[in-house]
Order: sequence, then structure tokens, then C-alpha cells
Amino acid sequence: MASLRRMLDGDKLKLEGIHFLLVDDNPHALDIMAQVVLGFGVRNMTKVDGAAAARHAILRGGIDIVLTDGQMPGENGYQLTEWIRREAPESARYVPIVIITGHTPQSDVTLGRDLGANFTIAKPLVPRVLLQRLFWLSHEDRQFVQSDAYMGPDRRFRRLGPPVGTEGRRSGDLKGEVGEASQPNLSQAEIDALMKPAKVVL
Repeated sequence: MASLRRMLDGDKLKLEGIHFLLVDDNPHALDIMAQVVLGFGVRNMTKVDGAAAARHAILRGGIDIVLTDGQMPGENGYQLTEWIRREAPESARYVPIVIITGHTPQSDVTLGRDLGANFTIAKPLVPRVLLQRLFWLSHEDRQFVQSDAYMGPDRRFRRLGPPVGTEGRRSGDLKGEVGEASQPNLSQAEIDALMKPAKVVL
């Protein structure tokens, strides 16, 4: 995670040397995302309109952080996240991934977490929220976990269960199956409660 440490200058974020990959099929939303990160002092960014172009950018190398829309036609941001964690070159598998989405039912937020995303942010994108998540990433101390069922930041949460298709180690674990979205969108505070690691007794 050396690239994340480069984001820090004392207690301040220093983003000039960090290469952002921005992914959104909506040109207006992509421009908003770019304007927000430009406002943070970012000077190195690659903007693409879908997951296929994002994969090509990642294969070229040099990407430090991925900001991706969740819902896109064809391959969506969740599938892109899974590809990065499972199939991208070794040097790219640990890149921080932030999913930015207008649809935040608990099933989608949990899916993103279980596929290895670092954070989920609800649209409309609020610069203060993104800046805070970048600050958190710069102080990231979660270990990466790599197993047959999961690759990403340590995602153990109290009572939210193991990745889909695996058995939990704790008697209180809930099942992780994700069905059709049938829940209301979560607020950013509720999303954060799902994404924030909690200490557990194993």
C-alpha cells in the first residue's frame, strides 16, 4: 500500500502524484467525478466510459485508485471490482476501489464489500464525503485477505456473514446470499456502518 502512503503529507492529503481511474458510462456523471477530484489537486487521471476500457487502463499499469460507478450496462462496477481483485495483474489487485452509485440497497452495498471494494459512496457525489474516504484510505491499516472465496481488505463485520457460498466460522453469522434488490436505498451513514470494520471475537 505504498501508493496510499504517498497520499499523505503530514496530516494533509497530497494527491498530485496519485493516478486516479474514473469509470462511469454517463458522460455527465464522469465529468462531475473528474471536477471533484481536480478540486482536490489531482492532476493524473484516466477517464473511461465502461468496465472494458477500465480493464485496458489497468492492464497498462500505473493506476493508484479506482473510482467506479456501480450500475453500468454490460459489465458493471461490481463485476469490474471482482475482476480487479481476482484476475488483474498482481500489481493491480491491491488498488483501492471506491464504488460510487445511485442505487444503495443493502444487498448492493454488501455485494460490493464482499467483492473487495474499500468503500461505497451514494450519489449524488458529495466532495466532502469522497475526500473523507480518501483520507481514510491514506490511513488504511486493514490487511488484505486472499482466499478461494475472497480477495480484498479484511471485511470481517459483526454478524453480517461470510462471502457468498462459504460457511461462517461464528455461530451468529448470517447467510451472505444476495437476491434481487427489494430493499430501499441506504443512506450514506447506513452504508458506512456496513463498510466500517468492527472488532469481533473469533
